[in-house]
Amino acid sequence: MNCRKGILLQLIFPILLGFVSADLSPPIIVSESMLMKPRHSNLLKDALTSEPSNGEPSELWSPLPDQGWRPCGENARPAKPTNSSGYLQVFLDGGLNQQRMGICDAVAVAKILNATLVIPLLEVNPVWKDSSSFEDIFDVDHFIDVLKDDINIVKDLPFEYAWSTREFYATAIRETRVKTAPVHASDHWYIENVLPILQSYGIAAISPFSHRLAFDNMPEDIQRLRCKVNFQALTFVPHIRALGDALVSRLQYPFSRSEPDHGLLHQYTYKKREPQKFVVLHLRFDKDMAAHSACDFGGGKAEKLALAKYRQAMWQGRVLNSQFTDEELRSQGRCPMTPEEVGLLLAALGFDNSTRLYLASHKVYGGKARLETLRRLFPLMEDKKSLASPYERARIKGKASLLAALDYYVSMHSDIFVSASPGNMHNALVGHRTYESLKTVRPNMGLLGQLFLDKNMGWVDFRQAVVEGHHYRHGQLRMRKPKQSIYTYPAPDCMCRP
Repeated sequence: MNCRKGILLQLIFPILLGFVSADLSPPIIVSESMLMKPRHSNLLKDALTSEPSNGEPSELWSPLPDQGWRPCGENARPAKPTNSSGYLQVFLDGGLNQQRMGICDAVAVAKILNATLVIPLLEVNPVWKDSSSFEDIFDVDHFIDVLKDDINIVKDLPFEYAWSTREFYATAIRETRVKTAPVHASDHWYIENVLPILQSYGIAAISPFSHRLAFDNMPEDIQRLRCKVNFQALTFVPHIRALGDALVSRLQYPFSRSEPDHGLLHQYTYKKREPQKFVVLHLRFDKDMAAHSACDFGGGKAEKLALAKYRQAMWQGRVLNSQFTDEELRSQGRCPMTPEEVGLLLAALGFDNSTRLYLASHKVYGGKARLETLRRLFPLMEDKKSLASPYERARIKGKASLLAALDYYVSMHSDIFVSASPGNMHNALVGHRTYESLKTVRPNMGLLGQLFLDKNMGWVDFRQAVVEGHHYRHGQLRMRKPKQSIYTYPAPDCMCRP
């Protein structure tokens, strides 16, 4: 049998490596991951047979204690100007959550300039190839209504400015395009550099616009407005909310499935009992993150070579992590956790095989094989595909932004949220759940990296170190420090003491 596996790998690896170097757009597929053994087999064995320590589960599931902070009420704010200084366009790149933060900043800049904001244009993501528009993702009428007393917003430009399009700015240098906005620009920069364009031409288009407004030294009313956009004005379109509510209900209530009606809809029979608690795990472990991290994930030489080829093709040697060894990167907490490692973290915290786990993830590098250990630890793990029928998922199929929006919605309704590694979705949800005083486990990446490097550590010591290292990482409110984002740390800009 081992001989057959060896022959199979010898035949497949050259093909796969050629496939990776020839076309970088499909996911990297490495067959060795299908035969890969767990990297932390000793810990896994004990985790599968060990009982949680007394008191851990109840402490985990209990709500956050009252920390004395609430969302700020609206203070008196400058009145919306009668006469607009012109139309402001912004072009937002990145994924859903980077664009979300850009929308909040766009509203703030429009307020600073007394401009009329055109519904932001979302660029096609070069990785996920998603062309979803603002209106496809967010409830645009709700957005306009919530902000109607703050700024003027229009869905489309009037006829006399219809020429101001993405294509128009892509063909030549245009006087109405602002492409020099510095990262984290001040409010004064916009007044000095963009307002004159608005006054001269009646319109200004800012591209690029991601992270183009500072978090520090901003007027209080501008900060409060950004909070209002993020936590009140931006709601998902009705069909995302409806499907999200259905998934939450199916997670909270155990059900039995009968045959789908003509292959269209799942049929569910709910037992009458209290809703069960569930955890959302955001597992960010896609091919880009795996390659960019320059870490070793246990897939053998073929995987390391495939990731190195992809990294070179995508970033041409600009990945600083590649200068360090795997041990150095892990000891510094710079390696994303694999599904196996995330499972061991959750088990050490006190979750067991009766925990209902929702997996929020787009694509996992290594596919089902990489998830197998996590599923062994948490057999009640669900995701979008297992909870919703193909018919129900038809409107979001293949659309990364809508899939992420659904995961975001379910995450906001979970009892506990855990993100396997930092990123824009992690940042957005940590901030939003802090604003709503919801429990969120923030992994201590530096500690975990060092623990996983110790191959001699037993389960008891591992569990004790994890519990102690996460005692104050369950969602306790942390005050924003200079240069930190108000979308990740909403206090004290968005939250106040009564």
